[in-house]
Amino acid sequence: MKIAVAGATGRLGRHVSEVLAERGHQVVAISRATGTDIITGAGLDAALNGVQVIIDAATGPSPDQQPATEFFVTAAHNLQEAGVRAGVRRAVVISIINIDKSAGGYGLAKIAHEDAWRSGPIPVRIVRAAQFHEFVAQLLQWGTQGDVAYIPEMRTQIVSARTVAEVVADIATSEDDPAQIVEIAGPREEDLAELATMLVARRGTPVKVQVVRDPADPDAGRTLVRWAFCKQDAVLRDAIARLASWAA
Repeated sequence: MKIAVAGATGRLGRHVSEVLAERGHQVVAISRATGTDIITGAGLDAALNGVQVIIDAATGPSPDQQPATEFFVTAAHNLQEAGVRAGVRRAVVISIINIDKSAGGYGLAKIAHEDAWRSGPIPVRIVRAAQFHEFVAQLLQWGTQGDVAYIPEMRTQIVSARTVAEVVADIATSEDDPAQIVEIAGPREEDLAELATMLVARRGTPVKVQVVRDPADPDAGRTLVRWAFCKQDAVLRDAIARLASWAA
């Protein structure tokens, strides 16, 4: 099967591309690095020639609501229009677990992303995932000031990007008609600050982790913030071994 992966060089997209290639599929990497731009549309028609499935794992340069919304909606429309011309049969879109409960910010941008795909002409399946293991290190990088790392108050069921990629590949290549929305999370609930503390200890990073709640966050103070990425009925596909080894 010929499958295009938008965001193929990103944190999830590279794993999706690897899994698909390992399973014998022909992968078309869509990213600026390969000369294809999902915002301007440059190179999309050539890239999607003969493609049967599009996987949209792309992320924009900004986490702020307005620019993120503009990125996601524009990318979705461009991929759909080029996909229709190429005869693409279906699409798989990556989103965030519990995002439908978000009240603002990046969450609303992802809702707009989902809606843009749902309202388009290509049948779409949405995979909502909990935060990846790698996200903890990213938060530490973003939140470190001097010898203190400020980590948002949150519980999550972190999952490895590789596990999510395997589920995405399953859905993209299935000829069945599964649920339009599939949710995936790790095997157990974790406190994000505790995960960050474990990671800095394992790596010997000389910083102290401090929990914060952002009063500017429209979701702050709501149940969503504390339990944003936990879902009891999610597909628990992640192995305990991966959870134990992510900080190594």
